[in-house]
Amino acid sequence: MNSNGKSLVLTSLAAATLAVALSGCAPLIIGGAAVGAMVTLDRRTPGAQLDDEAIELRGAARLRETLGAVHVNINSFNRQVLLTGEVPNEAAKQTAEQVISRVDNVKGIVNELAVMSSTTLAQRSADTLVTAKVRASLVDARDLYVTAFKVVTERGTVYLMGRVTQREADRATQMVRTIPGVQRVVRIFETLSEEDLLRLAPRQARPSAAPVAPAAAAVAPAAAAVAEPAQPAASPTTAPSVTPTPLPPLAPAGTQR
Repeated sequence: MNSNGKSLVLTSLAAATLAVALSGCAPLIIGGAAVGAMVTLDRRTPGAQLDDEAIELRGAARLRETLGAVHVNINSFNRQVLLTGEVPNEAAKQTAEQVISRVDNVKGIVNELAVMSSTTLAQRSADTLVTAKVRASLVDARDLYVTAFKVVTERGTVYLMGRVTQREADRATQMVRTIPGVQRVVRIFETLSEEDLLRLAPRQARPSAAPVAPAAAAVAPAAAAVAEPAQPAASPTTAPSVTPTPLPPLAPAGTQR
């Protein structure tokens, strides 16, 4: 994609995402899974996609009933839930997790809620722009599928969710860490082997521009900045244990190790 095309994609994504973010009056924000034509490119089963939508809608409604007006983002991917945003105290943070844990079909929760005052509209707009930049970069990357990733940004921290191979995880992470405005990257992935991915979606496993790596070389070396070991490969039918992997920002040129 040339620079003009990339700029158009970024502008369109930013405008659409910002419009959604600014259109709602309720302080509780609900994340949404891809629907429509994008479903056919999703690595989740249709049932999992429907469950994710239901989890987000039901979870948001129950949090409103329990906590009232709070800034909480609920994003579910393959029935794994990420909670981001701000709550007034630790008790509210734990309550939010308990409420979501009782929603049907939730398999796991990553609670990244911060105990602090709610962010400003300017801060949320900046996060929206970062999300748009990340998505545009994924679109522009010829060796990645943008539909394999779900992107959430909160206070400069980018959360990457999805069902990906180790190669895809490392490639996306290194790319996202170089985007202006990204302060930290947290990976919440279900890791698939290359063989699992081919069995899961043989026609969608990898973009045509990406070379097919031999099985023995399918897993790229872990990035030096990863704070935790890479997760073991999981079968598409196995519910993995999802643990966030925080990554610090890139060091200035010449000082990174």
